[in-house]
Amino acid sequence: MRPSRSLAPLAVAVALVLCLPYDAMPRARVSAARPPAPDLFGAACRTAVRGSHVEAYCHNPYVDTDRVRLHVECARWWDIDTDSAPVDAGPAMTVRLTGRCWKEIRTAWISHQRVR
Repeated sequence: MRPSRSLAPLAVAVALVLCLPYDAMPRARVSAARPPAPDLFGAACRTAVRGSHVEAYCHNPYVDTDRVRLHVECARWWDIDTDSAPVDAGPAMTVRLTGRCWKEIRTAWISHQRVR
């Protein structure tokens, strides 16, 4: 038996492995790109109602300026609801907002607006 005939299938197998297309070759694993960080915005506000007066403190821990307003809805139908003037809360800044009704307060809330 000749040795060249017994090595022929092995040589053909090695040649086929070396000639594999690029897409069939194993690749190093690459981590997927991270999604962009959420755009953090908005002052944290605490509101306190004492009788017919409401007071709110808003602290902005973020870089963008937050324009905040206090909205007060009065309990009595004849009492006028009010909105405060807008106040800009800059980065690392705390602002105070106040409002009142003649009688009881039904609800009070803060609105936020991004200042560019």
